[in-house]
Amino acid sequence: MKAVWIVDDDQSIRWVLEKALARASMPVRSFASAAEALDALQDGAPAVLVTDVRMPGQDGLALLQRIKREHPGLPVIVMTAFSDLNSTVEAFQKGAFDYLPKPFDVNVALSLIRRAAQTAEPDDAAVPDTGGGAAAAGRIMMQSLAPAMQEVFRAIGRLASSAATVLITGESGTGKELIARALHEHSNRAGGPFVALNAAAIPKDLLEAELFGHERGAFTGATQQRRGRFEEAGGGTLFLDEIGDMPFELQTRLLRVLAEGSFYRVGGSQAIRADVRIVAATHQPLEQRVAEGRFREDLFHRLNVIRLRLPPLRERKEDIPALVRLFLQHSAADMGVPVRRLTPEALRALSAFDYPGNIRQLENFCQWLTVMSSGQVIEPKDLPPEILAWQERGAAPTGSAAAQDGGALAPDAPAAEPPSPEWLEPLAREVGRRLARNEPAVMATLARDFERVLLETALDYSRGRRMEAAQRLGIGRNTLTRKCAELGISD
Repeated sequence: MKAVWIVDDDQSIRWVLEKALARASMPVRSFASAAEALDALQDGAPAVLVTDVRMPGQDGLALLQRIKREHPGLPVIVMTAFSDLNSTVEAFQKGAFDYLPKPFDVNVALSLIRRAAQTAEPDDAAVPDTGGGAAAAGRIMMQSLAPAMQEVFRAIGRLASSAATVLITGESGTGKELIARALHEHSNRAGGPFVALNAAAIPKDLLEAELFGHERGAFTGATQQRRGRFEEAGGGTLFLDEIGDMPFELQTRLLRVLAEGSFYRVGGSQAIRADVRIVAATHQPLEQRVAEGRFREDLFHRLNVIRLRLPPLRERKEDIPALVRLFLQHSAADMGVPVRRLTPEALRALSAFDYPGNIRQLENFCQWLTVMSSGQVIEPKDLPPEILAWQERGAAPTGSAAAQDGGALAPDAPAAEPPSPEWLEPLAREVGRRLARNEPAVMATLARDFERVLLETALDYSRGRRMEAAQRLGIGRNTLTRKCAELGISD
């Protein structure tokens, strides 16, 4: 077992910590200066290093910076009698595990040192270069061990040599565009462009020109000819995201393109061949929208040649630890701060959450943790309010005996199911009443009412701030804006 190193010019502090660590059966080694500790580091690193800030010669913050450069996985606890905001902030910016102001309680110091020792990383545990956030998340998804994702992988393999139109369905935030890109990269069109368009994010009046382009003078402001997404994707793949939100009149034009293989620019008279493979995606239940008359049935059948269902994150929780590490690394790099680390209990709590906002919500949580956590090591109590509230409502506890000793939960021990929310019983009665009256489209009507209540309550709670409301609901801001427009909700 590696020793704990104490670096302090005050002999009494060294003596107190030496005795306390000895009683806790933890080997300890003391140094009166940073120079002595740096010399000893040439023979190997300790389990944890505890250093004072203000010492003769090299101070503790300079020692911290040197250690994090040469031994990034070594946890360093900074202690000082000069407790102020600047030294605290500087210590964390330089990578301190935590901050211990003097005078300190010996039991608190021991607890902190134990926690640091448990989360220490080996010196060779370098962070892999995963590239950009979206690309790296895509690689993790493509390496998923979750059975639900294995079916998706097999389908991508079978579709490699096919030009068939593909419809990807799945909840918002599940990574539908990542799968569309994988389909493109494994197809015969991989050498061509991949062009994506979100039908819900572009105003209705501009969407037609965005898709098909326009001729000069086709409408006010069309001062020059412009190619649309169909032309830009020539020889490659056109990804139409949120296809379920496409305006009905544009659905007719898209159907003609799929049926005839050609299209006209807005204001144009010459047919242009559509040399693209269409991959569409939606979180909407298209069959239901067809039944409601909001989506063309013939277009649905044209798009629904091959359907891929992308499972939500709660069905592939095996991916959560790798995604958490990735998102914490990227959020720390973006903000220029040390990477946060989770205790095993905190990771279990994070993995147990159901994530209605899927991967996007998990990434938001990791950004929140990077900004809001008070220390580098995150415990269950430091997790976002949504997870803490979810646990209080009856989620399985994370502090079981297995969690307390750091061991994994037994694989055959089923997680406790949270109790059913109180509103489900009156909802069931309301559904029964409507069914008894033979009301048409009961599901669509109730789903619309449910969404309205969710959005209005979230906007009221956030005082009309749409970004905050979207984050609390676990959806994208564009999705919230689109749904508000559909339901006639104002801020």
